[in-house]
Amino acid sequence: MNFPEDLKYTKSHEWVRALEGGWEIGITDYAQKELGDIVFVNLPQEGDSLSAEVSFADVESVKAVSNIYSPVNGTVKELNQGILEDPALINRSPYEAWLIRAGGEIPADELLSAPEYRALLPQE
Repeated sequence: MNFPEDLKYTKSHEWVRALEGGWEIGITDYAQKELGDIVFVNLPQEGDSLSAEVSFADVESVKAVSNIYSPVNGTVKELNQGILEDPALINRSPYEAWLIRAGGEIPADELLSAPEYRALLPQE
């Protein structure tokens, strides 16, 4: 599995990319593999409030529906319209298929480096 070193990760399997003035948020390679083929994504609206560790979206796969949790206390700035039209983009390229761009703050010490995240995963 792939875990880019330039991203940060959450214990609930989201990735975070720092942007100028905000954050890009998606789900990890591990999460998309565990879910299987993703068929639907339910995202918030632009301008919606986000609270760290509270669900802001869900993804539906052929296996299950899973909540996606915010690492940010802030606001939704932009939705990835591409994944609304083609949710399977998440399976094909999880680190390019971001869900939302958000503004706000991440609580201190909430994010993990790639090696720290990898260490949390079950060993195969």
